[in-house]
Amino acid sequence: MKLTNTRPATAGVTKKSMSALAKKPAVRLLVLLLLIGGLLLIRDNNLLPSLGEQFQTFVTIFLSIFIEAVPFLLAGSVVAGLIEVFVERDTLLRFVPRQPVLAALAGGALGLVFPVCECGVVPVTRRLYQKGLPLSMGIAFLLAAPVINPIVIASTLAAFGWGPMLWARVGLTFVVASLIGVLFYFAQPAEVLRPAAIEPHLHLHDHSPHDHQHTPAEKLWEALATAGDDFFDMGRYLVAGSMLAAAMQTVVPQPVLLALGGGTITSILTMMLLAFVLSVCSTVDAFLALAFVNTFTPASILAFLVFGPMVDIKSSLMFLGVFRRRVVLYLILLPLLLTLFLAVFISLNVRW
Repeated sequence: MKLTNTRPATAGVTKKSMSALAKKPAVRLLVLLLLIGGLLLIRDNNLLPSLGEQFQTFVTIFLSIFIEAVPFLLAGSVVAGLIEVFVERDTLLRFVPRQPVLAALAGGALGLVFPVCECGVVPVTRRLYQKGLPLSMGIAFLLAAPVINPIVIASTLAAFGWGPMLWARVGLTFVVASLIGVLFYFAQPAEVLRPAAIEPHLHLHDHSPHDHQHTPAEKLWEALATAGDDFFDMGRYLVAGSMLAAAMQTVVPQPVLLALGGGTITSILTMMLLAFVLSVCSTVDAFLALAFVNTFTPASILAFLVFGPMVDIKSSLMFLGVFRRRVVLYLILLPLLLTLFLAVFISLNVRW
């Protein structure tokens, strides 16, 4: 009888399984949260009670961010499902400008047609890319739509009135988003987008010669099913981003950030960092910014209102569902640098 030693094979499989597990984003996030928990234990003298308080704070902040963002992600997913089912590729391309600058400008104003915030704009952008939307136009829409849409314009109006802050927020967002959109005109879609954002989803209404047999109710049901797929696909990034934003707010107290807001440049950077960390929905962030009016300069408030809706922690992770990792880094750094430059210029040259 011949005996076979299976231990090396088992060990090899186990090692491969552990390696594959370590590459999953959820595992990385769990490791990060464990490290943050360790730092909290080291920092505080009274370890166990403090840990309980910090965890309660973390859960409260996480739930507030997540519950605030979920309805808008759901709305964006429904809009994406309706686009996938009811908008034909040829119809969309008929209204797309061929000139790159005009395409970027049109993308910056597209939020007036699709009023979604930074959570809902990601699934909508992915579906528009699958319908053939140009890369530059989609980037401009992705960055501008969270501000340049009727709901956010109305909330900013309610908070600041018909003043320079309203017009500066809309104008600066449009300029920054359009410029970045033009830059991406020179890139190839395969270099920027993940394969799932390039390959169109095949549906009977797009390709079947018997499309007339599908009733409006059946198409609506298909749109809702597509919306459900998008919601759960993007929801994992929302959960991870909300957890990371809550962890950052738990570890880094807001008074520490606010203490950095003394100078012209440092106040702008502080408010931009605060916008990135807080991850507040663009539909309500104007009222939060109003609380800092007597503490920070108008230019720093403007930077908060422009940069935060474009890029925050949760939206940065949601970008990973559409763009390659290197491109996500560009989508964080380019709005940051352009917003910082323009806000500093306004601070030095404009008197509010």
